[in-house]
Amino acid sequence: MIDFYDISGCYILRPWSYSIWEAIQDFLDGQIKTLGVQNCYFPMFVSEARLNAEKDHVEGFAPEVAWVTKSGDGELNEPIAIRPTSETIMYPAFANWIHSHRDLPLKLNQWNNVVRWEFKHPTPFLRTREFLWQEGHTAHATLAEADKEVMQILGFYAAVYEELLAVPVIPGKKTEKEKFAGGHYTTTVEAYIPGTGRAIQGATSHNLGQNFGKMFKIEFEDQNGQKAIPWQNSWGLTTRTIGVMVMVHSDDKGLVLPPRIAPIQCVIVPIVVKQSDAANKAQADMCAEMVAALGAAGIRVKLDDRTNYNPGWKYNHWELKGVPLRIEVGPRDVEARQARCVRRDTNEKEDVPMACLTQKVALLLVTMQHDLLSKARKSRDDNIVKVWEWKDFVPALQKGHMVLTPFCNETEFEELVKDKSKAEALAALGQETEDEREATPVAAKTLCIPFDAPELPAGTPCFVAPEKPATCWVLWGRSY
Repeated sequence: MIDFYDISGCYILRPWSYSIWEAIQDFLDGQIKTLGVQNCYFPMFVSEARLNAEKDHVEGFAPEVAWVTKSGDGELNEPIAIRPTSETIMYPAFANWIHSHRDLPLKLNQWNNVVRWEFKHPTPFLRTREFLWQEGHTAHATLAEADKEVMQILGFYAAVYEELLAVPVIPGKKTEKEKFAGGHYTTTVEAYIPGTGRAIQGATSHNLGQNFGKMFKIEFEDQNGQKAIPWQNSWGLTTRTIGVMVMVHSDDKGLVLPPRIAPIQCVIVPIVVKQSDAANKAQADMCAEMVAALGAAGIRVKLDDRTNYNPGWKYNHWELKGVPLRIEVGPRDVEARQARCVRRDTNEKEDVPMACLTQKVALLLVTMQHDLLSKARKSRDDNIVKVWEWKDFVPALQKGHMVLTPFCNETEFEELVKDKSKAEALAALGQETEDEREATPVAAKTLCIPFDAPELPAGTPCFVAPEKPATCWVLWGRSY
């Protein structure tokens, strides 16, 4: 899927992974355009003055900003930042384009790259210094209109994960501590990685409020002739999606790709033995017939008729790449006018007559997509536990669970949970300190306030500060 590059934290996306990103692009681009969003492109560079315009925003990104300071042999008069995100690049243009309520809503999106100069250990797809994403930026006349779009976009992100990638996600709202820097509030979809017992942020949709409008003097004349500041949103989904999918589904044999996004959905492998030319031709003709029939049905199919590799090598090769379905065709299959279908996820084998092969392959692909999501959802749900008291919190994390707790939702106590959970986890490991460069810290953090949370009984105490009443359920975990 990737190759390494000579700059740490940067990776080459090979066609096998980039085609998955293209499938995500095609799906999501179609969804957001139903809301009237239009694609555009803004420069990747931002001046220091513009980047510093919004105090909370720049403080949130400052450690990750990469700067250009030289051109050839000469120093630039002013350093230029490479975008970590585009709010401060795009919103000066919004100020020029928005003057009247008739100019609203303004809904733009760009598919581009950003640079965030991470100092934690780089991890392909999950934590890279340059990555691909889409970033939507919209402006609305009312808060209600902006709120509605935030949730619509979050629904699209959930669909990318669940409908395309077969990864279940938990939609919710970020706490004040974890929200987007400079924003009004942040919504998120959170996923779970069974193999490591860690959570991971899937995508975020932010209501920015009027903060950036005030900073960049974006004003419009409303229907009453009064000056007003628009309500703005921003939202983004990245190539991290691919890494999440890989970690949720893959096994010791390699990738397991959900059929909807697999570049090749089934591969036909002829089992060639010493036989007459007529028999060889009959086998080749039947394989070609399969390719034509499956391709005509819209199934992405490949015939692996290479003669320099034996069937066993080919099985391993395509299993490693995660192709959902393998179709084996031997001499006896030709005689019987059938083929053997083998599922990548379960290794289940079934002999299928040629007369119904296309229908059976289509059914197997749909079934596999459903089964992958169901399996991942069960694994996720089995690893969410409720904790009411602090004494049970870190032990649950140590078992690789996400933890749902009643919480007072105050930043001071959120910091306390992070510090206490880190200290207790390190003590259990017999360590005094943790490498701050680690991409997978042992401290707990809030993932979200789930939208689909159970009812919180009145008077329930906060799990970490029992003298305070809990105001909501919060989902915690060790996160990438």
